[in-house]
Amino acid sequence: MTTQFSQFSLSAALLARLDQNKFETPTPVQAGCIPPALEGRDVLATAQTGTGKTLGFLIPIIELLQKTEARSAVAQALILLPTRELAMQVEKHFRAIRTSSAQTVALVVGGLAEGPQIEAIRRGARLIVATPGRLEDYIKRRLVRLDQVKILVLDEVDRMLDMGFQPAIARIAATLPAVRQTLCYSATLEASVKDVARKYLNNPARIEIGSVLKPAENVELRTFEVEPDKKQELLEHLLGAETGSFLVFVRTKHGADRVARRLSRSGWSATQIHGDRSQSQRNAALRSFSEGHHRVLVATDVAARGIDVANVAHVINFDMPKVAEDFVHRVGRTGRASAHGVASTFAGPAERGDLRKIERTLSIQMKRFRVRTVGDAKAA
Repeated sequence: MTTQFSQFSLSAALLARLDQNKFETPTPVQAGCIPPALEGRDVLATAQTGTGKTLGFLIPIIELLQKTEARSAVAQALILLPTRELAMQVEKHFRAIRTSSAQTVALVVGGLAEGPQIEAIRRGARLIVATPGRLEDYIKRRLVRLDQVKILVLDEVDRMLDMGFQPAIARIAATLPAVRQTLCYSATLEASVKDVARKYLNNPARIEIGSVLKPAENVELRTFEVEPDKKQELLEHLLGAETGSFLVFVRTKHGADRVARRLSRSGWSATQIHGDRSQSQRNAALRSFSEGHHRVLVATDVAARGIDVANVAHVINFDMPKVAEDFVHRVGRTGRASAHGVASTFAGPAERGDLRKIERTLSIQMKRFRVRTVGDAKAA
């Protein structure tokens, strides 16, 4: 029998907001996480990006804020995330489903003007959505108080650790009340994530949705053996042969610029995001891609953390990912919310071993094509 949000012990006001936003049936991760979180338990959840984790922690936060509304004008909840893009999306989701404008939020991230962020905190933001670097800076400058925080959310913990935020998380956690609720979400449960769980969680409810390291089953996996100098031509061939939007992953910032420039010269609408682009440029590129003004978004791995764009038809690994985990994160940008997706990996003859290693690690078998001349991709 399918669970409905109405079966959780939620306020009528929140149920109405969920209904207005067309949220009726919880995803498996939401069905697993929300009940223990509402009971006040700590939660450790492993689930891929795109499984609905955000609502899984926003719902308990909104229920808490409703109960404490009249009593407090300082932060009651803190959400830590690895990237600006992800933090901005979470803040947007929160504003869409909150039950009162008194449930104020401050977005605390680098790359955006400080003024509005500090003003939102001063006015008594009840929820802070932050990346660790900028929040730690505000703590050092005594611009923010976290001594009343009742819920801490650590989202995409594995990514935050990858990006070197472990010391910042520890210093931020030290400023929070020892007695609080902590909700922790990760795509993987490697040793470093287990260490964070041991440090910050108390007897957590353990939710594991699907394999922690496996591409979604509704994504068709292909690999093309192609010489490096033929990759661009193959990409353009696939753009001509297939419909829908393309998210193209490359290894370097220069590579992203080069691929996007060549596509634009050939008449394809392409834009790019990477670490050298300003935050406003990244936001504009992401918005343009998600609204369909650009059909192709070329991205590096770090810039792509937290990209949450609906309806990406095709992911292209233009350059091979370094590790299997990156493969899963890239491929997870298509085939979301049970839609069908395609992911194609371009590999040179010298990369056969790397490809087999990824397949072995993930227990997958990609459909192989060998490209001699582009336009003549033969199944191997």
